[in-house]
Amino acid sequence: MFVGHFAPALIAATRPHAAGLGTLFVAAQIVDIGFAALLIPGIEAMRIAPGITAMNPMDLYHMPYTHSLLGAALWATLFAALVGFVTRRRAAAVGAGLVVLSHWLLDLIVHIPDLTLFGAPPKLGLGLWNHPLIEMPLEIALTGGALLYYAARTRAPSGHLRLWVLAGLLALFQAIDWFGPKQPAYSLAIPATMLFAYALLALAAWWAGRDRAPAAA
Repeated sequence: MFVGHFAPALIAATRPHAAGLGTLFVAAQIVDIGFAALLIPGIEAMRIAPGITAMNPMDLYHMPYTHSLLGAALWATLFAALVGFVTRRRAAAVGAGLVVLSHWLLDLIVHIPDLTLFGAPPKLGLGLWNHPLIEMPLEIALTGGALLYYAARTRAPSGHLRLWVLAGLLALFQAIDWFGPKQPAYSLAIPATMLFAYALLALAAWWAGRDRAPAAA
């Protein structure tokens, strides 16, 4: 799951008093942002194991601080507290926290058993990465449906052009993730690329959402 993680962010952004779309895009991937950051000093770890799944060669064998349910809940709590402190809006904080927590739940659908509840076995994952004919349409439907919902539930004086630019970037990044060349072995290029992608998409979401407001407002 990559761009599908942004579906909860798009839906949450339609609520009155929600955090901005850029902030919610960060919330959607803060777990993976944390994972990439912790890979660099070796606090969490992965390796490349071609064939470990049909779609993803990453063996995510040690990520207790980001991809345990407890870890995700702590990230959600901290991020919600930060959003609440900055915005002074309880609704914004709660929405952002729920978007963070949605990351683990969506990962549970696609990962092979490498997620945990508390950082130790049992390891969990339903394994849709081994079923691309199910996972790929599901991810497209989640993201496309959320984009259409966001477009219908928000208004902008400038129209939808910025939103479709964001949609194009999401489609491009997902295509690269699915069909682009894979790293033959783990290197620091992997977390660096992850952090670059998340930063660029969050910036694009901020730009697309900065002049939009819930239609009810």
